[in-house]
Formats: sequence, structure tokens, C-alpha cells
Amino acid sequence: MSGPAAGTRRRAREVAFRVAFQADVAGDAYPFAWALRREEESLSEDQVELIEDLVRVLESDGAAIDERLRAAAEHWPLQRLAATDRAVLRVAVAELVARPGSPARVVLDEAIEIARRYGSAESGRFVNGVLDRAARELRPAEF
Repeated sequence: MSGPAAGTRRRAREVAFRVAFQADVAGDAYPFAWALRREEESLSEDQVELIEDLVRVLESDGAAIDERLRAAAEHWPLQRLAATDRAVLRVAVAELVARPGSPARVVLDEAIEIARRYGSAESGRFVNGVLDRAARELRPAEF
């Protein structure tokens, strides 16, 4: 995907990442973190819709998402992951679940870019490995 839609979705994914990061670090509920963040952002309807879909899935299915991540991360307990990596992983898996129309490869590529931008030097590679395993389980037809 390229063009304006790709850029606007990338921005929405970054905002969703910030919401997940804030919820994780501050112990806030996802909807509360989103309500605080939404006031600070100037977003299109499409962006808001994507973020709200992700927030809804994170709030309702957060335990199942974390379980998928535990299985995909193998020997890495979620609590030991950097908060940035945990937030990127949660948002990406939420999108794979909530938005079947979003191509898995696009979701993974965007998550890797966000991890590289906000995480450590190794975050991109780590997020890629974990998400690849999770996505192959969630969307085997796309791989």
C-alpha cells in the first residue's frame, strides 16, 4: 500500500501505539488512555475508526492477545519486554484480529518501523520475529 492512505494509517498506528504504551505504563484502561490522547491529536475519521477498533479489541481481548504474544515470544515473559516493544506487539496483534482487511505483511512492516523508531536497536528485529510467528498462526492463508 502506498499513497496518502498508507501515511494516514501509519499515523493512526503510531497514535494507537502511544495509547497502548500509556495504558501499560500508567496502568490506565485503554479507552481512558485513548480519551486523553484523542484531545491532543488532529485525526481524520478513518484514523479515529482504526484507533477505536484497536482500542476496543485491546480492551475486550487483551488477555487473549497477551496469551498469543506469550506463545509467539517463546522464552520471553511479557513483563520482561521493554514497554515500547510490548505496546507495538499488542497493537499489531489487535489489528491482525480486528481488521482482517489489513494485509498481515503491512501490519508487520508498520509495527517493525514503529519499534525501530521508538524502541531499542534490537526492537525491530525482535518485533519482527514475534509478530511473524503470531501472524502465521492468526492468518496462515497470507503466508
